[in-house]
Amino acid sequence: MCEAVLLDLKHGCSPECLGAAPPEESHVFLLRGKRSPEDVSGFSGAFQSACGGSVHVLDSGSTAESLYRLKQTVDRLQLSSIRVLTTAQGRDVLLLYQQLLFTAVYTFDYVSCPSCTGPAHTDSPGGGGGGVQEEVSVFVQQLPALKGEITVLKSSLIPDCFGHGFTTRRGGVSSIPTLSSLNLFSSSRRRDPVAVVTENRRRLAVHAGFHPQPLRLVKVNHGSDVWVVGSAEPESYDAMVTDQTGVVLAAPGADCMPVLFADPVAKVIGAAHAGWRGTLMGVAAATVDAMVKGFGCRASDIVVAVGPSVGACCYTMERETALGFQRIHPDCVPDPESTRPHVDIRLANRPTVSVDQVPELSHSKPTSLHRLTERILLQRAGVLPQHIQDHTDTGRPCVTPCTACHPEDFFSHVRDGLNFGTQLGFLWIRDAAETL
Repeated sequence: MCEAVLLDLKHGCSPECLGAAPPEESHVFLLRGKRSPEDVSGFSGAFQSACGGSVHVLDSGSTAESLYRLKQTVDRLQLSSIRVLTTAQGRDVLLLYQQLLFTAVYTFDYVSCPSCTGPAHTDSPGGGGGGVQEEVSVFVQQLPALKGEITVLKSSLIPDCFGHGFTTRRGGVSSIPTLSSLNLFSSSRRRDPVAVVTENRRRLAVHAGFHPQPLRLVKVNHGSDVWVVGSAEPESYDAMVTDQTGVVLAAPGADCMPVLFADPVAKVIGAAHAGWRGTLMGVAAATVDAMVKGFGCRASDIVVAVGPSVGACCYTMERETALGFQRIHPDCVPDPESTRPHVDIRLANRPTVSVDQVPELSHSKPTSLHRLTERILLQRAGVLPQHIQDHTDTGRPCVTPCTACHPEDFFSHVRDGLNFGTQLGFLWIRDAAETL
């Protein structure tokens, strides 16, 4: 089995410790401390001559930078298993870096060397976890932006009393091709670690003007639950609403729709994540309903902007599920006779559909699929058509391009597979000082 082997010279191990690891099919990385370059170079040459293996010397200025270079090489080699030869104290320190610079995709096997007892020459940061976190933060802030500068799409419907935008994939520091570069969500199932995503969010906040306020992302459950910020927070939900300043709401998307809601009269905002399940369950209408019931908004005052998401040109579904969207509106499924029809989930998500527009459903016996569509079909959200900006609105600058059609600008699960990146729609209420 091909694996990476990290020999921790920085925290007290010696080259002789490598005898505890099988060199065959392995890529060896030497985390260098204060040993002389001659010692490391001599060992590297001897190892390569004896075993034919590859040796990478990690001798950057900080442990954070060295381990990040290790990660980049491991990613390039498409490896995920890393055996670490270190001391007991070295293990405690390296675990802190692992939590920030790696995800659960990587498997670490720590092997303590019994003959190596102390890091007499270590130069690791002091302060425990706080010192490591500070070192990592300083390092990622120095990384160059990739794919150009940060670019944010803005809806002309949302007035200036709110800050908002829809992100693209440009201007971040994520280096893995499908996550490059402004990936804004860290998942245990992907290779972009917490430190990198945190830095991407910091750069977005500075660019958009809400730094140092943190982003508050919906906790996606692919349903229609809405959290009113300030009440008890549920474990998961696909939308949230608030009238508070100092809170930046954000909804993720990588084909699914980030949808932003703003009431300039009542100064209330909402953000929703609408995938195909949430669309059928009526998450957009549920968000409007929460604004009306929770804050006294009038639906006719609310403006809605639908962000970048997959278009019918690139999105197909199993026919049985696709027909659920046809029942919402015939235009949602342009080829219903196909085995895998194309589906326009963005059109289906316009929160103005009522049961009167689909009369066959008002008298039909509910099925499991009907129950999914029932909430969006039985509510009159009351949002005015001219207050909705999506891909059908050709009179305004576009904020709803197809994510799958534009690989240079957007992440796409449909196009990129499981290791996909995530863009966001974000929105906040500006305080009085911001609007002066």
